[in-house]
Amino acid sequence: MRTIRGPAIFLAQFAGDADPYNSLAGMARWAAGHGYKGVQIPSWDWRLFDLAKAAESRGYCEEVLGILGEHGLALTELSTHLQGQLVAVHPAYDLAFDGFAAPEVRGKPQARQAWAVEQMKLAARASRNLGLTAHATFSGALAWPFIYPWPQRPAGLVETAFDELAARWRPILDAFDEAGVDVCYEIHPGEDLHDGASFEMFLERVGNHPRCNILYDPSHFVLQQLDYLDYIDIYHQRIRAFHAKDAEFNPTGRQGVYGGFQPWVKRAGRFRSLGDGQVDFAAIFSKLSQYGYDGWAVLEWECCIKDSEQGAAEGGPFIANHIIQVASRAFDDFAASGVDMATNRKLLGIG
Repeated sequence: MRTIRGPAIFLAQFAGDADPYNSLAGMARWAAGHGYKGVQIPSWDWRLFDLAKAAESRGYCEEVLGILGEHGLALTELSTHLQGQLVAVHPAYDLAFDGFAAPEVRGKPQARQAWAVEQMKLAARASRNLGLTAHATFSGALAWPFIYPWPQRPAGLVETAFDELAARWRPILDAFDEAGVDVCYEIHPGEDLHDGASFEMFLERVGNHPRCNILYDPSHFVLQQLDYLDYIDIYHQRIRAFHAKDAEFNPTGRQGVYGGFQPWVKRAGRFRSLGDGQVDFAAIFSKLSQYGYDGWAVLEWECCIKDSEQGAAEGGPFIANHIIQVASRAFDDFAASGVDMATNRKLLGIG
């Protein structure tokens, strides 16, 4: 067994235009002040990071790591959630997702997709130059509008969507393999990879690619009423990244999983700050430790009630208190009898 690393924090939800949130140095100082030991960087945020430069310049990567190191921080992963989303976009979402792309490719779905693929390949090289072994992203979605269909889905529709999704991602996975970095898809409603069954459909189509892995976030499983502990038992060999995010699900006679088009604060299922929701993190940290997960526990803060600063201040200690220092010896070693193989055979009656 190995010990989980942390606490760490995903910077995307905290970045802003005012100090200390508008520069990597400022955010590093801020995160260290809250007791974090690592940060996950959103690669699209130019205020914090230059992805293209990191892909080409080891010197720039040393500068990034140096800024973090001055505050005792490690870089856990880069994130390309926005770019990964654009690898596969159903036309119904073209306008909604255009803002994730560079201005020159907006309104041009094919050019936008090509841009997203290139962004992912830049992220592979940047991750290698930064000495990282895991990368956080989204899969994008072609089939999501048909998740709960009416009228009935035409035969083969989902299969065709996943064939295409796999074809788009296979060259990206190969680029990450060349870089020695795992692609960790956040399993997330809104993405075609939103539960275990959909991940398996994709994994099969990319030939069980060794770089096709999982970013585990239990909050998304609470909201869709999936057993998030059993998920670890089933997929632990593919879990290579971890977002510690809380959630709660309180169905009523008016709404359930789908939320009835209500704002987050009025939904039956909603994200909460760590410790304020229903996720059993003691059990999660135990299972991940049991299976030898030694990646980072990264706070992703999304709460519809609590202020982000309070969430960040409370999140670091919460994660630290849940990290298990795994045992270096068995608890009953004191009672070891010290017998040898010959004695063992006699005990079994086969001596």
